[in-house]
Amino acid sequence: MKALQKMSLCFVMLSSLAFAGCGGQASQPAEQKPAETPAAQEQAAAPQEMRINLNTGEPNTIDPGLAEDIPSMSITRAAFDGLLRLDVDGKIKESVAEKYEVSPDGLTYTFHLRDSKWSNGDPVTAHDFEYAWKRVLNPETASGYAYQMYYLKNGEAYNAKKAKAEDVGVKAADEKTLVVTLENPAPFFPQLVASVTYFPVNKKVVEGNKDWAAKPETYIGNGPFVLKKWEHKSLIELEKNENYWDKDRVKLSKLTVNMIEDANTELAMFEKGELDWAGSPLGDLPLDALDSLKDSGKMQSQATAGTYWYIFNTTKPPFNNKHIRQAFAYAVNRQEIADSVVPYKSTPALGILPPTMAFKPEGYFKDNDVEKAKELLAQGMKELGISELPELTLAYNTTEVNQRIATVIQDQWRKAFGIEVKLVNKENKVHREQMKAGNFDIGRASWIGDFNDPINFLEVFKGGLNTSKWEHKEFLDMLAKSATEGDEAKRNVSLKRADAIVMDEMPALPIYYFTYTWVKQDSVKDVVIDALGFIDFKYASNEKK
Repeated sequence: MKALQKMSLCFVMLSSLAFAGCGGQASQPAEQKPAETPAAQEQAAAPQEMRINLNTGEPNTIDPGLAEDIPSMSITRAAFDGLLRLDVDGKIKESVAEKYEVSPDGLTYTFHLRDSKWSNGDPVTAHDFEYAWKRVLNPETASGYAYQMYYLKNGEAYNAKKAKAEDVGVKAADEKTLVVTLENPAPFFPQLVASVTYFPVNKKVVEGNKDWAAKPETYIGNGPFVLKKWEHKSLIELEKNENYWDKDRVKLSKLTVNMIEDANTELAMFEKGELDWAGSPLGDLPLDALDSLKDSGKMQSQATAGTYWYIFNTTKPPFNNKHIRQAFAYAVNRQEIADSVVPYKSTPALGILPPTMAFKPEGYFKDNDVEKAKELLAQGMKELGISELPELTLAYNTTEVNQRIATVIQDQWRKAFGIEVKLVNKENKVHREQMKAGNFDIGRASWIGDFNDPINFLEVFKGGLNTSKWEHKEFLDMLAKSATEGDEAKRNVSLKRADAIVMDEMPALPIYYFTYTWVKQDSVKDVVIDALGFIDFKYASNEKK
């Protein structure tokens, strides 16, 4: 989230979480909306379509157990539904779960499911959720988000092959009752339950075809929309799911997702009426058009809990040395980037944690501190016993924003150190695969919060998501200690220390905190973008006259 420009939505979310988890009281079913007039019903029933753009070119996956990025999660969120979901007002409310209770000690959640169906007509049961959650944790699944299930009793142990599936704290007591036991109290757990990783999958479908999530005819979900067409690197079409339990609140009959990587083309299509929405969080607006769009009043924006950063490969020289990592970080002029490269889309980041969860809002170092950077570089090179730096590359996935930022930072490093860092751009999916494989020196990445707690950002630097491959014992000890600490103040002491370690060791170079910017047609209503940056089309309407 950005410098206190952030909307109050996140605080609304947190207050709703506190209510849901208080004293073991049962939460209430979602309130019923008053009946609409015949005219309103007729208008709502009229076919409505919405056309948006996905500028990365292709989701990496639309399997909820494997989705890791916003494009993948956004499509998956349209096709699936969880026990809980954000409502149109931004509050977490019951969805597939009709109600739930939390034990007084905060360790046991009991979810009671309503009658609902998969898009193929099968009933959705508590067994589907148990299967899906254990599937994410199964080490053979190799889910990058398995760590988000570590809050379940024995979740981490099962993922590490130190426990059995039946030991994990999620059990279907019967078809309609799911009992969840946590390792430690986690006040943010309802936020996790509302996330894509905790969505169910149809066991029969998944086990019957390993490629079930690759084609419309085999892609079975339980959400507001069903996948009808997937022309790879071109478009995705979804249509309203008539088997969805809450279908009466779904106004769109069709959702078309184009895949156009060029921001100028995206805006041109919007201005010609060929797109109903352009820009964040799935698309992008041309940087050169931002001033005029802002002045025209068409552009909308929202601060988001996300940090744009570069990752260092700490497994090979010279970035196996923390002083050299610090040097490259300190030499970056973030204010120049915020003012001249991505205006309206950024706030300079002097820490990993976004402002709403930051322990040190003023930051851990001085922006554009070139003199200090030179000293650190010399110190690091001396420690490595080298007189000059090896050839270095900066890798990024292809977008206008990423290219411009890389070019500016390349020039800043050239002026500070007298070196030439080579720029390498790849298509998004290839770039991500190269990062995971460790085939990079410096790599563009980012993190958008999955829930509003510092642990969600700090855990990026351990386990499967840690593409830097940086390791630090005290850091891991602090995270482990925070997980078992029931006192919030004491827990924050551990998390604050972990944050300080990351910023001293600098496995990642923070550049800016995200602000989303977009334009939409006046006819588009009720698209939900939550405080964490995720988009939901369940409640959207597009009532063109």
